[in-house]
Amino acid sequence: MNGPSVDEDLNEGDNLPDSLGLRPETRVERRANRRKARTRRGFGCFAGLVSLLVVGGLIAGLAFGFGKGRDALEKVFSAPDYSGTGTTPVTVEITQGQSSQSIADTLEKKGVVKSARAFERAARDNPKSRSIQAATYTLKKEMSAKAALDLLLDPAKSVLVTRIGFPSGRTKAEITDILQKAKAAKLPPGAAAAAMAKPWALGLPSYANNNPEGFLYPGTYDVPKGATAYTILKLMTTQFARTSAEIRLPQTAQRKKVDPYQVVIIASIIAAETNRKEDYGKVARVIYNRLAGNQRLQMDSTIHYVTGRNGKVFTSDADRQIDSPYNTYNRSGLPPTPINSPGRDTLLAALNPTPGGWKYFTLVNLDTGETAFASTLSEHQRNVQKLQAWCAAHAGRC
Repeated sequence: MNGPSVDEDLNEGDNLPDSLGLRPETRVERRANRRKARTRRGFGCFAGLVSLLVVGGLIAGLAFGFGKGRDALEKVFSAPDYSGTGTTPVTVEITQGQSSQSIADTLEKKGVVKSARAFERAARDNPKSRSIQAATYTLKKEMSAKAALDLLLDPAKSVLVTRIGFPSGRTKAEITDILQKAKAAKLPPGAAAAAMAKPWALGLPSYANNNPEGFLYPGTYDVPKGATAYTILKLMTTQFARTSAEIRLPQTAQRKKVDPYQVVIIASIIAAETNRKEDYGKVARVIYNRLAGNQRLQMDSTIHYVTGRNGKVFTSDADRQIDSPYNTYNRSGLPPTPINSPGRDTLLAALNPTPGGWKYFTLVNLDTGETAFASTLSEHQRNVQKLQAWCAAHAGRC
């Protein structure tokens, strides 16, 4: 084999090419390499420290993000609420049948509670919340939901006004009874009757002849706390005066050459004879046509005013024989007074009867209130047969 061996070459100390990486380090090179190694070790420590800082930052960022997310979730699902019993007074109206959710919205809009959700939760936790009554309350702004609920459940402390309803077509005797028994009014015994016995103090129109019958306007009234029976009745007569002015009752009656008191009497008969608004004007026309023809009205409702209905729809032969100015079967013309308190629609019908030649009417279906009108007696008798057939098919109803 030609040429020296590697071992031989090394032994001889000859220089080898750098590309083989086999050349021995010089002293200078060894020092330089040690410095580089120390630098690399330092850089490695620094890099590890940076890595730790980066990981730590990521963890901190995640923790911060989680905290923000948790805060956001709490804002979504929590119910912001005030603490304490509130600051300045505020009036809040709760209407009949209003749900707890609707009440909560009302309280938030009024600034009573911080959030509707807080009140809904308080109401859900208290079964008594279902007994909140319709009234106008005095609450306070910035109340806790629980404090607001507690006041709503204690009307003696919070109710500014309460509500009492008087249905249309009720007599003054029935109105007296409703008023006296109204829990919201809290009247002493006999107070309603005593107030009704002083009609001159109720602000009646001059043509009422000091009789409140017919002028105690039906409706639902906001009654101030501590109101007397007189105060409540005065609210009703004041509303009659307001409605009378709105529909120009005295002026229209005068233009049509009808006494305004007669208009109220006719309206009260309409209210007693039918509860169907579409028939009000027709019943009014029958009354006017019979009066114009000098025919007796023959209205069961005017007899019921004296005898009482006692659950009956029609009068008996004995009822129709009673001696009374309200017996329109044996007396001509209108009864001497209204027989109940009519509302706006029946008053308008009495002022503006539907054009027609009808002189008779009768119920033909007590369930629906369907009424048949007739211009002749023979036609009316056929309608009465329809009523008799209905009564035969519904035993005990007539």
